[in-house]
Amino acid sequence: MFLFNRGLQDPQINSMNSSSYGFNVSSGPSYRDSFSTAVAKNVIILALGLIINYINGTLIHTFRKHQIFYVNPRYILFIHLVVNDMIQLTTTICLFVFSYIFYKINVSLCCLIITCAVFTTLNTPLNLAVMAVECYIAICLPLRHTDLCTIKRTYILIGWIWAMSVVSTLPDVFIILATEPVEFYYSTIFCDKDNLFRHPIHLKKRDVSYIIYLIGVWLTLFYTYFKIFFAAIKAKAAKAADGDAKKARNTILLHGFQLLLCMLTYIAHILKSAVVYWFPNHYVHLIFVSYIIIQILPRFVSPIVYGLRDKTFRQHLKKYLLCTVRVSIKPWTEAKQTS
Repeated sequence: MFLFNRGLQDPQINSMNSSSYGFNVSSGPSYRDSFSTAVAKNVIILALGLIINYINGTLIHTFRKHQIFYVNPRYILFIHLVVNDMIQLTTTICLFVFSYIFYKINVSLCCLIITCAVFTTLNTPLNLAVMAVECYIAICLPLRHTDLCTIKRTYILIGWIWAMSVVSTLPDVFIILATEPVEFYYSTIFCDKDNLFRHPIHLKKRDVSYIIYLIGVWLTLFYTYFKIFFAAIKAKAAKAADGDAKKARNTILLHGFQLLLCMLTYIAHILKSAVVYWFPNHYVHLIFVSYIIIQILPRFVSPIVYGLRDKTFRQHLKKYLLCTVRVSIKPWTEAKQTS
């Protein structure tokens, strides 16, 4: 997970991190951004984060204002994904900015932020898989959709999504508590997942859990996509209305693209090593671009899938997104006179 910017690395600090409390942290090239470059990068990241969170906040406001949305399992799953993306995006941007302002922060605070970021990162592919299944049921099993996709079951599934993320992440915290000395939690480190979860067990568990997550989610997406694809072909052959099937198929394709971007998070450590090896002179800038692609861009796709493509949501969203809602309220005195 790219939750860092190596542009502020200092060889002496890296040496201290490697020796203090038995650290075994591998450090990349010790390049430093110029002041203007550092400011430009932070402005870009903050601007993108504010824009995406503004759109997501508007989506949440639209969802809350209209009952048609929060009685529909599809929109409930979507808005959960939006809220999850807002938490994940805010967390990673905070870590990015902290890497420039403070460089090192307290280990306990770092652990809290990293754990929150990992929770929300793992939630995304699971949420996408559940949304794909809902599309499949709506198109291929329309008569059973009302029975299978109830509001209660939707919230239960959301609870299971968080439970699976907790089960996958909490062991890392327990391993730290069991293997690190007490002094470690009062020290300061460069807040990066690899610096925090540095025990060999973490690496093995990470690889196994990522493989299980990716295989499960991709099989779900492929199965639902091809089922909907064949349903659309049958509908077309029967000269029936296949617009919903095509829309659902395109939605799952967007889910697949979003998941493909999210997958880069799971191979970030490999990409990082490759960047250091192949482009050592441009390491800092390529890491910055990778951060935007891996952490920012997937969160930009979420509003497009339902917020802009969905006709019902789009009709209500435009009023709030462009701040065109006008509420006519009479002054209290006027209301009192007329009464």
